Amino acid sequence: MVGSKDKSKEKRDKRLQEISLLRTIPYSDHQRWWTSETVAVVTGANRGIGFEMVRQLAGHGLTVILTSRDENVGVEAAKVLQEGGFNVDFHRLDILDPSSIQDFCKWIKEKYGCIDVLINNAGVNYNVGSDNSVEFSQMVISTNYYGTKNIIRAMIPLMRHACQGARIVNVTSRLGRLKGRHSKLDNEAVRAKLMDVDSLTEEIVDKTVSEFLKQVEEGTWESGGWPHSFTDYSVSKMAVNAYTRVLAKELSERPDGEKIYANCFCPGWVKTAMTGYAGNISAEDGADTGVWLALLPDQAITGKFFAERREINF
Repeated sequence: MVGSKDKSKEKRDKRLQEISLLRTIPYSDHQRWWTSETVAVVTGANRGIGFEMVRQLAGHGLTVILTSRDENVGVEAAKVLQEGGFNVDFHRLDILDPSSIQDFCKWIKEKYGCIDVLINNAGVNYNVGSDNSVEFSQMVISTNYYGTKNIIRAMIPLMRHACQGARIVNVTSRLGRLKGRHSKLDNEAVRAKLMDVDSLTEEIVDKTVSEFLKQVEEGTWESGGWPHSFTDYSVSKMAVNAYTRVLAKELSERPDGEKIYANCFCPGWVKTAMTGYAGNISAEDGADTGVWLALLPDQAITGKFFAERREINF
């Protein structure tokens, strides 16, 4: 077992080294579809992976809106980047509050007109280490799944019509994989429904999380075949993964010039507040795939799941 763990660590470290090298290679002129007028929004970006994605995108020359639920912390985070010469703006955004979403959209429309990239990073997790409490399941699902859906729905009308297409990137997790070795989803009925991408609908995803929350309320969730570790967080990310596929399918029907491409990625087990700083990779490496996806020159990629700049299975 130790040997296999060592091998997997070695493999991961090697891939992270490759990615660090790739990050040093500048995009060529023909790859750069963006300019300083290109606007990206990153939610939950006052620290950790979100902050790092703002920094990297601004470093590539985009105008980036850093959002945070806490105004004071968000203003300070944006100031750090502004003082570093980055074109970063700030606006408060609470993805659980419809009036906050409305205010944000109104501000975007008045100040920028539209956006090109939306990265949904805002999320919560209340378990660290080997804890697996479901006490805050309602909050975890509301924020990570419904909050993400709410901001996406509100922002779609504000996404720029352009030949290169607008991009939505959802920060999810391998813990939400349907056949992942980390999540161990034993509920065959749920797995079958979520794997059938042709029949998958938003309603099916909503029903799945409602079923989980009902079992939590009844105290029967442990026998429900849900993921064994970080259960509420894993279910919320499983739902966002499934919703990304539904969304991509729906958006692919838009005419050329109005396309929006939606993908999701796992940043890995990152050393941030969310993991109790127990992760094994840096925020810089964790943010990389999200930035890479947002800037992909090959715009036809949609409805996929990535980690370390490679496609992985849902």
